[in-house]
Amino acid sequence: MPTPNELYDQAMEHRDRGDKPGAIALLEEAIAEDPGFAIGHGMLAKLFADVAEADKAIAHALRVVELEPDDTFSYTALSVIYQRCGRIPEAEHAKALAWQKQHGMD
Repeated sequence: MPTPNELYDQAMEHRDRGDKPGAIALLEEAIAEDPGFAIGHGMLAKLFADVAEADKAIAHALRVVELEPDDTFSYTALSVIYQRCGRIPEAEHAKALAWQKQHGMD
């Protein structure tokens, strides 16, 4: 059975070929094997935003923040996902949290 990292690599190959559903399926397999696989959740957030599944995109971006609460980029990525999904107030809030983390104000 492939590891989550191997599944991620395979998913990126699918994505690069334009097969976003195939990439999503592989990433979902990876996070089923390792629910704490933050990079998998992050890429799922992006791919779900790409295919206009906003609720799923946001859920995975929020999961990354839960898994990596001290990582400034996690909040920045959440802000971008919220923005791409048309949720501007939430995007601004996540952006502010990223700024606070970056400047040690949390």
